Amino acid sequence: MEDSKGTLIVAETGSDIPAELVSAYNINIVPMHVAMGNETLDDGKFPIQKIYDYYKRTKRVPTTSATNPEEYKNMFEKLHRLFPEKQILHLCYSAVTTATYQNSLIGSEDMDYVTHMDTKGVSLAQAAVVLKIARFLEKKPFSPMEELIAVTQNCISRLKFSFLPGSLEYLRAGGRVSNAAYLGASILGIKPLIEIIDGKLICTKKYRGKIQRVSLQLIEDAICSNNYEKDELYLVYSEGLDKEVMDNAVTAVKKLGYPNVQWIKTGGVITCHSGPGAFGIGGFSAEQS
Repeated sequence: MEDSKGTLIVAETGSDIPAELVSAYNINIVPMHVAMGNETLDDGKFPIQKIYDYYKRTKRVPTTSATNPEEYKNMFEKLHRLFPEKQILHLCYSAVTTATYQNSLIGSEDMDYVTHMDTKGVSLAQAAVVLKIARFLEKKPFSPMEELIAVTQNCISRLKFSFLPGSLEYLRAGGRVSNAAYLGASILGIKPLIEIIDGKLICTKKYRGKIQRVSLQLIEDAICSNNYEKDELYLVYSEGLDKEVMDNAVTAVKKLGYPNVQWIKTGGVITCHSGPGAFGIGGFSAEQS
């Protein structure tokens, strides 16, 4: 029997869902934060160039922080006030990378109308899960929460996302690689491949060469390894990636049988970690028949 209440979706700005899709699917977004010195800004409320300018000026990477409990509380209460009959499904930014999940639990204390799920994803990975569930609800708007939980768990288990950071300088400045590793990688032209595995960002492979060639190799390797569903494939980039690289990427995935490509542009939180000119690919591995 269908639940007549319906469901609202909440996610963080760190999901990097394009504004037009947020609007199209009525997704409710709460802000994460970026701090540059003494100035703390809401993710998505300032130009990305500000991050690059700050790093150039200070040689420091801006720090990022989770949505705080009060922000979650305000969002949940607002939605409940406007739509008291509806349930809220919070599809959360990876719990192991930041305090978002724990803060959301604190913010929703005693709210029996809120269900939380850790998407175990950031940026494209979180966005893909959120959009998959939004489209599911568009077709079945009154699905009971138990069904939504099962569908979401299935999506999370099949999501495969990998990316090439745009700048090792940002990884070094942020303390994610040592000076020695940075120097060696820079001299050899090595680009680490980062994958989302059980919510964690893990370096699983290293490519060597310029982004123009390496991006195409990543596409071929990822599609070969992951057998993505044909109906939706995601590509992600951070501001500063050459347009030719982007155009060639779209051509490559279409030649490999993926006509529907959705670009995701990294927002402030993810760009602080990836640096300018990052590139990645993701989607859902096809279910076994």
